[in-house]
Amino acid sequence: MDTGKEQVMEGIMIAAVGTVGMWPFVVLALSVCAIVLLITVARLHAFVALILAAIFVGILAAELPGVPEKSHWVQAVELTTAGFGVTAGKIAVVIALASIIGMCLMESGAADKVVRRFLAVFGEKRAGAAIMLSGYVLSIPIFFDTFFMLLLPLAQAMAYRTGRDYLLYVMAICCGSIVTHSLLIPHPGPLAMAEALKIDAGLTIVVGLVAGLVPVLITWQVVKWLSRRIPIPLRESGTTRLADLKAIVDKPESELPSFVASILPVIVPIFLISLASSVAAMKGFKASAPGWYALIEFLGNRNVALLIGTVMAAWVVMRQRAITLAALGRLLAPPLETAGVIILITSAGGAFGMMLSHAGVGEAVQAAAAGREVNLILLAWVVAAVIRVAQGSATVAMLTASAMVYPLLGAGLPYDAVYIFMSIGFGAMTLSWMNDSGFWVVCKLSGFTEQETLKTWTVLATTNSLVGLLTCLVMAKVLPRIPGF
Repeated sequence: MDTGKEQVMEGIMIAAVGTVGMWPFVVLALSVCAIVLLITVARLHAFVALILAAIFVGILAAELPGVPEKSHWVQAVELTTAGFGVTAGKIAVVIALASIIGMCLMESGAADKVVRRFLAVFGEKRAGAAIMLSGYVLSIPIFFDTFFMLLLPLAQAMAYRTGRDYLLYVMAICCGSIVTHSLLIPHPGPLAMAEALKIDAGLTIVVGLVAGLVPVLITWQVVKWLSRRIPIPLRESGTTRLADLKAIVDKPESELPSFVASILPVIVPIFLISLASSVAAMKGFKASAPGWYALIEFLGNRNVALLIGTVMAAWVVMRQRAITLAALGRLLAPPLETAGVIILITSAGGAFGMMLSHAGVGEAVQAAAAGREVNLILLAWVVAAVIRVAQGSATVAMLTASAMVYPLLGAGLPYDAVYIFMSIGFGAMTLSWMNDSGFWVVCKLSGFTEQETLKTWTVLATTNSLVGLLTCLVMAKVLPRIPGF
């Protein structure tokens, strides 16, 4: 009976290809090309490029949902702004709070403390591994660019202290932070992907943390191999002065917060969000303990959990630096400005994804894939990778790919949709080159040449991406359904 139904559904979907037509694919191709050209050739800001592309999609769409009295072009503009608002309403607070936590970890010395504790456990001979593992934890709430700038002086100080392994220490910062940037909420790409794919936030955090370790640890071996074969010296530059490095090395532990205070603003939000997701999946818990369920649901709401982490981080920096709330307010301006730009870009990407949906791209892709053996994990990775290589931004690649792939999930998957989430995240980190801002952050701040950056950072990013894809494929076979969610 089930087999007969499946055959009927496949027949309907195959027939739908002719109904849907090829025009949505033309709209998709033209809009992606428009984004690539606007960002890479015209050098427009990503926010402007995405908004223009979203309106462009609406204008080209054969039909749009909206007020019939208004013209098609007006509907295209209004639906774009509506989609922008919907996305911003879901992600803006989380991104802003994460930005504040990152600033507080930096200004209080908490990040320095965590790295030093890891160094104490692993020893100076394993300093690179200590930076890599502590960085994997610390980078969860901090945007990649900010995190790299935060830990780079520590890597340079370690190279100054030991007189060797500068490349190893720099790549140790990148090894884990590039994975958290593409897999873990509250980073904007994963946050928007979880919304677009309708996946539980706690599930993405738990699976992302565990699965992300696999490519990180394997890529670390590649990094050590590269470090032995590509000797790059510590170079003094406009952003690196040996006197500053000496000050970091000589900074006494008494000027840093405790390890517990340093790590709690990161760990507590993750714990609360994951706990709420686990409790929501427990059958009968809500009925048997409604009071506890309501409390955990409230505390585990991602906005509330990040707000708690923000309060903790703010308390640490105020206590450590002996500053007032007014002084803290002045410190908040730069990270909130950064968060504002990221919110604009991410929300514009959400609007673009919604306009693709209105244009029927999702239905067209779903109809074209019907009746064919398509590995959606591999397809999602390829789509994200192509968009990433073409226009450079991992976040834009995640937003666009998730919007395109989501309609394909409607018929049901033999494994959890979180593996699609992960494959898109891994695909979006592949082959970072000159059109990626992360490439230039690593290159210029580290004092690397462009050729050195291609041989190291680009290899690291691509290795993480490929190993991550294999991890998704294996996990989907071995553990198709995640227990507890």
